[in-house]
Amino acid sequence: MVLGKDVSEYVGLGLAIAIIALWFSSGIFCITQPDLSPWQIAIGIAIRTFLHTGLFILAHDSMHGSLVPNSPPINKFFGQFTVGLYACLSYKRCAHQHQLHHLQPAQQGDPDFHDGIHTHPIHWYFHFLRHYFSLRQFSLFLGVVLSATLIFHHFLNATYLSLITYFLLPLLFSSLQLFIFGTYLPHRQGTNTAKPTPLPHSLRYLWSLISCYHFGLYHQEHHASPYKPWFRLPLSSTS
Repeated sequence: MVLGKDVSEYVGLGLAIAIIALWFSSGIFCITQPDLSPWQIAIGIAIRTFLHTGLFILAHDSMHGSLVPNSPPINKFFGQFTVGLYACLSYKRCAHQHQLHHLQPAQQGDPDFHDGIHTHPIHWYFHFLRHYFSLRQFSLFLGVVLSATLIFHHFLNATYLSLITYFLLPLLFSSLQLFIFGTYLPHRQGTNTAKPTPLPHSLRYLWSLISCYHFGLYHQEHHASPYKPWFRLPLSSTS
């Protein structure tokens, strides 16, 4: 099944609104439930991590003009809004760095790639972060986190631990998710090809969605068609 451009835009916008709404509602729900079991807390963190990654994926598609392609102002607004929610990142800086990634993928000059010397995943991860998270953004992020913490604590009686658990931990895990599945695994050998997984089609689709909104297993398809929205990547795969 191939979605038309108009239908695809409505689907993309609907999914964007759903992800943002679920991110807000799940966050409020989790921090106002003081008696959750360890398993429920773990599930909450996992869901929050997936939704937090979704915020960056929406911003990413906005940078390619594919989130709301027929309305550039709305497309840019959603991109700025979601990348701001993600970690107070600069939309302009992220868009520029991501453009460089597509111009020179997996080689020197690619801000997502390692520096050619420190190729260990840990060094690579922090090298990856530095290109998107400047000191200025980090200072802004700390200010917003402090302000939001005081507001949630005062008006919702949320504990500081719950705010760390359901907002900061998902951000950390999301950054690792984006790096591991969206950058390290597809590009670790200096290529755009992710290794095929020996899974049935239905499970492959589910794993691709959960792991990185299809940007892991279908990373090559994204580089071949960078203006295709995330939910359409599996539709163009020949694997």
